Amino acid sequence: MTAPAARPAADPTADPAVSIVMAAYNGAALLPPTLASVSAQSFGDFELLVVDDRSTDDTRDIVAAWPDARIRLIALPENGGPVNARNRAVAEARGRFIAGLDQDDLCRPDRLARQVAYLDAHPQIVLVGANADNLYGDTLRPPTYAPITTPALVTWLSWIENPLVWSSVMMRGDAARALSPFTRPDLSCAEDFNLYHRIQQAGGLARIDDVLLAYRQHPGGMSKRYATLMHASATTALADVHRPILGDRADTIAALLVRHNMGKQPVPDRATLWMLGNGIATLQTAFLASHPCDATDLRLIRWETARRWAGIGRAALRTGSVRLHEVLAVRPDHLGLGYAGIDALMWSAMVGGGRRGQAFVEKIIRPAPSRANT
Repeated sequence: MTAPAARPAADPTADPAVSIVMAAYNGAALLPPTLASVSAQSFGDFELLVVDDRSTDDTRDIVAAWPDARIRLIALPENGGPVNARNRAVAEARGRFIAGLDQDDLCRPDRLARQVAYLDAHPQIVLVGANADNLYGDTLRPPTYAPITTPALVTWLSWIENPLVWSSVMMRGDAARALSPFTRPDLSCAEDFNLYHRIQQAGGLARIDDVLLAYRQHPGGMSKRYATLMHASATTALADVHRPILGDRADTIAALLVRHNMGKQPVPDRATLWMLGNGIATLQTAFLASHPCDATDLRLIRWETARRWAGIGRAALRTGSVRLHEVLAVRPDHLGLGYAGIDALMWSAMVGGGRRGQAFVEKIIRPAPSRANT
């Protein structure tokens, strides 16, 4: 994608309505389409602060030469990681609102306009995200997040997973600047997840359900390269939130949520499945007791929680680590079966049963070598 025609310089004395913050590092290959998607916004009262974290490619040159005076380069003298770079951008931001964006994601033309309008119309909301397509190369695939949300549902989901794509969020600038630090370097790769909890002291979370972003998925992305660190940081972030409710169990339940709900890894046995289901049920009871929810909120919270429980159960059934009657026996009463239905669970159980049978056959026909043969 080529750069847009040069735009006149913005008034340096006027603060923009929106400051977009971006940490950049060796992003030259994918950065131009991202910058072009920002320049093409229908809402023009913004600045984009690109903090280059001492790239070794042409990232700095691309940003410096971009023909849009609203896009500003901040070049760091040494590499300090994306959290520090993003915090530097927020420190420089002048906008009434602050929006997140990574160097490889693409904004729909009306993204800023829709989110500014939402925050202006909902003063009780401090941070709003948007739904996002998944971009694999040049192929767009539909979102995998909940299709319909309410602020209560987004807040509940933040108790068991990361409900928002960082590149889709916009928050009130005064609330963002009140956080010290804005994002925590000790929670690298899950610093946005932690931010969503900390900023709730100033107001609620919400999401625009329309797709306003293309979230790029590729092997070089942070979530792919640093999965172990991301899981550890997410576990710490969740445990901190859960400790007042779960006490000594907080670290264990947080680890299970990150591994089996967020990470989609199958549970190893019935006991683990029971522990996870009991933890989710305990958290949901505490959430509903402390957050006002109307009938729509309650229906969506129950439904989306059930959908996640069904996914956890199906993953375990497909690997054969648990049996169908075990999934049903340890299911908390209110979780239901989610989108899966009993037929989908039975199919997963059949797949798992086939794998158990195959493992048994292989054990019989290919026994371990005897001591005499070693």
